[in-house]
Amino acid sequence: MNLTIETGISSVTVFFQGLISFFSPCVLPLIPLYIGYLSGGAKTVDENGNILYKRSRIMRNTLFFVLGISFAFFLLGFGFTAIGRFFHNYQTWFTRIGGIIVILFGLYQLGLFGSSSLSKEHRLHFQPDSLAMNPLTALILGFTFSFAWTPCVGPALASVLLLAASASSSFTGFLLIGVYTLGFVLPFLAVGLFTKALLDFFRKYRSAVKYTVKLGGILMILIGVMMFTGWMNGISSYLSGNTPSGQSSEETGKDSGTDEESEIEGSSNKDTASGTSDEADADTGTEESPQAEESAAETVPAPDFTLLDQYGNSHTLSDYKGKTVFLNFWATWCPPCRAEMPEIQEIYEEYGENNSDVIILGIASPEVGQEGSAEDIAAFLSENNYTYPVVMDTDGIMSYYYGISAYPTTFMIDKDGNVYGYVPGQITKDIMQSIIEQTASGVSP
Repeated sequence: MNLTIETGISSVTVFFQGLISFFSPCVLPLIPLYIGYLSGGAKTVDENGNILYKRSRIMRNTLFFVLGISFAFFLLGFGFTAIGRFFHNYQTWFTRIGGIIVILFGLYQLGLFGSSSLSKEHRLHFQPDSLAMNPLTALILGFTFSFAWTPCVGPALASVLLLAASASSSFTGFLLIGVYTLGFVLPFLAVGLFTKALLDFFRKYRSAVKYTVKLGGILMILIGVMMFTGWMNGISSYLSGNTPSGQSSEETGKDSGTDEESEIEGSSNKDTASGTSDEADADTGTEESPQAEESAAETVPAPDFTLLDQYGNSHTLSDYKGKTVFLNFWATWCPPCRAEMPEIQEIYEEYGENNSDVIILGIASPEVGQEGSAEDIAAFLSENNYTYPVVMDTDGIMSYYYGISAYPTTFMIDKDGNVYGYVPGQITKDIMQSIIEQTASGVSP
C-alpha cells in the first residue's frame, strides 16, 4: 500500500469499541430486524400445547445472527483484494437477494406458508417450522442483511482494518476484527434476554402472542422491502435524529443549500490502492504495533466527477491535477464522521483554504437512503461552521465508483489524478496531515 502509518492498538480497546458501537445509530436498524425475527421464530410448543421460549435457543441463534451481521466488518478487512472486490461488485445483488429472504421470513411469520400448503404434505419431509429459528437461518439472515447495512467505523476499528490490510499482519488484523465482533455480540445477547422476558410476558396472554408474531412478520417484510430498494440506511438517519455527536450541533435546518444539478463523469473502475487508518488509545492489553508497508499497486485513475458544493460552486476532480486532493466521504447520521469534521475544517484552514497545492473536499449523498436534501446538508455544515467545500453526489454514483462500504472513508488523490490510497474510518488530525504529506511527496515515512 502507498499510505503508511504506524499504529498501536489494544485488544481490550477494540473489544470495548465493539461493545459501545451497539449504541451507534448505524447499528439501530439491526435491532428491529432481530426482534422481529425472534418474535416469530423463537417460540416452541410442548406436547401440552404450551408456548415456550428457550433461553439457550435464543442465545445460540443470537450468536449466529450477529456473526452473519459481522461479515460487514470482515468485508472491510478484505478491502480491495480479489474476494473484497467480488463481494463489492455484487453487493447490490446480495442486498436484493437478502431483502427477498427477509420478506419470505416475514410472510412465513404471517402464516402465508402455513400448514395447509406445506406442513400437511406428508410426501415432503419438510417442516417450515424448522426454518423459523436455527443457527443456519440466523446466520443467513445476518449475512444477507450485512450487505444492506453501512457501518460507521470509529478509530479503533479503523486501526484494526489497517492491520488486516497489511500483508505481514493480516492474521492479527482479522483476529482483532474477531475481538471487535465479540464486543459487538454481547449487547445483542442482552437484547435477546430482554426479548425473551417480553415474549414470556405475552405468553400469559395467548391472544397477544399471535399479534406479536404478526407484528414481527410485518416488520420483517418492511425491512426486506427497504433492503431490496436500497433504503435500509435511511433508518439510520431517522433513528439518529441528527443528534449531536462530538462537536456537532443540533438537528439540521433547511434554510441554506444549493441546487441539486450535477454532471457526473465516472469511471466504472472500482479498484483502488490500499489505505491507512487511525491511531487508537491503548490503555490496557497487549500492544500490537505493526507497520503497513507494501509496494505501490498498479496506478488507478481516480473516477472523475463534476459536482456542485453547498455554495453552488462546481468542482471537477480532473481540474485539480497538479495538486493533492483529500476526498472525504461522509454522512450526517454517522457519529465518527461528525467527530472528525472539526479537524478536517482545521486542516482546510491550515492548508490555505484550497488556495494552495492541497485541496480539501467532502462528498455527501443527499436524498440517498433518506440522508436529507442538499439543503439539509448545507444547513448542517453552516450551523457547525464548516466552511470547506462538500460536493453533493445526488444519486450516490460516486460512492459506487469509489467502492464506499463504510463511513467515513477518505481517499487521497495524487498530483497525477491517481488514487494514492484510502482510509476506512475515523482519523485524527495528525493522521490527516501525515497522509496529505505522503501523497504530496509520494514517499511513505
